[in-house]
Amino acid sequence: MKKTFIYSAVLFCSVLTAQTTVKGIVYEDLNQNGKKEKKEKGIANVAVTNGREVVLTDKKGNYELPLKDDAIIAVIKPSAYKIQVNKDNLPQFFYNHKPAGSPKGKFEGVAPTGKLPESVDFGLIPQKETADFTALVFGDPQPYTLEEVDFFTRGIISEVEGIKNIPFGLSMGDLVGNDLSLFNPYIQAVKKVGIPWYNLLGNHDLNFDAKADHLADETYEAHFGPANYAFNYGKVHFIVLDDVLYPDPRDHEGYWGGFTEEQMQFIENDLKVVPKDNLIVMAFHIPISEPDAKDDSFRDEDRQKLFELLKDFPNTLSLSAHTHLQRQDFFEKKDGWLQETPHHHYNIGTTSGDWYSGKLDEKGIPISVMRDGTPKGYAFIHFNGNKYTVDYKVAGKPENYQMKVFAPKVVAKAKRTKSGVFANFFMGSKKDKVVYRVDQGEWKEMEYVEVQDPSYVELVYEWELSEVLMSGKRSSDPEKSTHVWRGNIPSDLAIGEHAIEIRATDMFGKTHTANTSYRIDKVK
Repeated sequence: MKKTFIYSAVLFCSVLTAQTTVKGIVYEDLNQNGKKEKKEKGIANVAVTNGREVVLTDKKGNYELPLKDDAIIAVIKPSAYKIQVNKDNLPQFFYNHKPAGSPKGKFEGVAPTGKLPESVDFGLIPQKETADFTALVFGDPQPYTLEEVDFFTRGIISEVEGIKNIPFGLSMGDLVGNDLSLFNPYIQAVKKVGIPWYNLLGNHDLNFDAKADHLADETYEAHFGPANYAFNYGKVHFIVLDDVLYPDPRDHEGYWGGFTEEQMQFIENDLKVVPKDNLIVMAFHIPISEPDAKDDSFRDEDRQKLFELLKDFPNTLSLSAHTHLQRQDFFEKKDGWLQETPHHHYNIGTTSGDWYSGKLDEKGIPISVMRDGTPKGYAFIHFNGNKYTVDYKVAGKPENYQMKVFAPKVVAKAKRTKSGVFANFFMGSKKDKVVYRVDQGEWKEMEYVEVQDPSYVELVYEWELSEVLMSGKRSSDPEKSTHVWRGNIPSDLAIGEHAIEIRATDMFGKTHTANTSYRIDKVK
């Protein structure tokens, strides 16, 4: 929840009397008016938190928690109930207690909330939840301008507007790009999806004029509520966290990935009331993985503490965004994971792609392919009990578009060539198998290679090679991709056109196909 901070009564000229406890009831809001009526019964064994402690309601739905003068009290939605949403489809599962309000800053925070109510109640609405469900997940919308909000709306939201049979969505941070006045335009865009929408905080959603980490999310809190919270759906327990330490505790410049001691206490206390056979899904902005040996983007001891807290939960998944790349990481015992089965960490591709770069498509929207060759898009996570599978949907393409293939147009007859066919399998990892065949011949394994995707390299250098100015803005320089495979190109076949088929099998056993062709010709 919110990192603890007690406002000075003198500093804020407040004469409000600090209260040390908060009480309330969690009840069935049968008429959905947000008020506890006499006939509406309390709900037992529902978790409520102040951001550190977690308590369960008693048999009448009552709870009591310690309270400080900068805290957010939140109910942890149990399965088989839903949370009321506001007019913008944002779940209202919290009460923001900030008697003196947020400190003054460049962007407005929480207005003074005044005296604590005698009872802080949470109404829940019974609903049917199946173990089978799908969540929609966005990585980094990150608009820096209203024009980019429009790109996001027309390029992403328009595809999923009015979507059916999806109970909720989640944005993985960097909801905007530093300008927090864009929170409301972002909210209005996502509202059009038409489903309850959860959010988490990214490093571009901060109050950068804050002098301490516990004040860096004041504007976020004013719009979305707590930056740390949890909820249940079916047999899945979701824990959403702010993993951006700002300012960086090492040098007080920039930010660092990690968790505070209070967050660790919240996770520990929260997990105490979660069944061990549930799937635990952790969602935060900065990846816990550090693929480059020189990378120090996440505090190692915090990752290890997290793994210790998860060691008794055999079903886990963690999600991040931030990098504007897509990758699958698997933590094993050698990496500090404390179970036999590796932990899957999915770093999700972004809805903004490569920060709204690249040439414009037929709608005037940047194609914005990411630096590893992954097109911009979004993820569907399909849950079945405590198991899951993932699909990545490329924006503007059919659902079956899962690979980008690069091959030479023509090669010389019977001449040795270093040319190859490359398959960028967007959801792939080193563990996956990718095979290919030419002219319906024998299937052969492609070689996994960590290289720049040549199809993305081609996109980037089109800007340098063009003799006329191109619309849009040049894409970022390419980086090595973690999901590219290479196969040799045979040149000893007949002169003419030859078909290449590629088949990839992902970590969930699903197969995906792609096709291309090349020509063999005589050297003249």
